[in-house]
Amino acid sequence: MKFLKEFKEFAIKGNMFDMAIGIIIGMAFNKVVSSLVEDIILPLFAVLIGKVRFENLSYTLQEEIKSENGEIIQDLVALSYGSFIQTTIDFLIISLTVFIVIKVFNRLKNKAEDNKNKSVPTPKQIELLAEIRDLLKDKKA
Repeated sequence: MKFLKEFKEFAIKGNMFDMAIGIIIGMAFNKVVSSLVEDIILPLFAVLIGKVRFENLSYTLQEEIKSENGEIIQDLVALSYGSFIQTTIDFLIISLTVFIVIKVFNRLKNKAEDNKNKSVPTPKQIELLAEIRDLLKDKKA
């Protein structure tokens, strides 16, 4: 019963909705980054290395052997390093983008919390708390 009560409080407070919105935005962000990598960055790398698709880059360790009637006797064994390159580029771009977004949010947060910077108005609740703090300090003195 306590578990259901806690879950109800969790869902009603908006945490579940915040999490759902974060997941949806994350999925959309993933599509944007994937498109950036596949449609813009990888073609530029392709021009530099002379290959169009990174997925096709591989090193064959063992050739495929087929019988006379076309049945595979021995499978192809290859190191597909092209997929690894593409995944690494995706990771680097995503991590760089997340780093930049967090840096911008932290800068905005610091501006909002800076009492001396009046370009961003301080919320009314924080002003009231500051006044209460000052009054309590005066009473102690």
